[in-house]
Amino acid sequence: MKKIHFFLIIAVSLILSACSFLGEVNNSIDYVNQTTDHINKLNTFAEEAPQLIENAANDLEIKKELETKLVTLKQDIEDFIQINDVPSVAKDIHQELVAKNELLLDEINKVLQSGNLTLDKLENSEIFTTITELTNLLNRIENLGQ
Repeated sequence: MKKIHFFLIIAVSLILSACSFLGEVNNSIDYVNQTTDHINKLNTFAEEAPQLIENAANDLEIKKELETKLVTLKQDIEDFIQINDVPSVAKDIHQELVAKNELLLDEINKVLQSGNLTLDKLENSEIFTTITELTNLLNRIENLGQ
């Protein structure tokens, strides 16, 4: 009877360990997907923005569209910075991502003075360089656990 009880305890322990491991794997997958989506949004903005900036100088509607995109991007960045459930394997990379996102947030705040877009500041900002640097970190994130 004691042997059966002992094996039952061992079996339950193994199942709980496997569940914990699977939870960490699922958390890692969720994190990679969330980070990839975030960086893809940044890349989409970086691809669309140069044409929008060029056209916004002569078209108030396009300037408003660009301003809306920046405000949305700002909110996405703030949401990403607030992520707390980072898998242990991604802690270091996440800190780098947060630092770059904070830099990006500062740059966006500079070009959105008093809630209004300043085109010349946007053209001369480090926003696009920072997005490129974040994109480079994406490869490291995608290789987590490999």
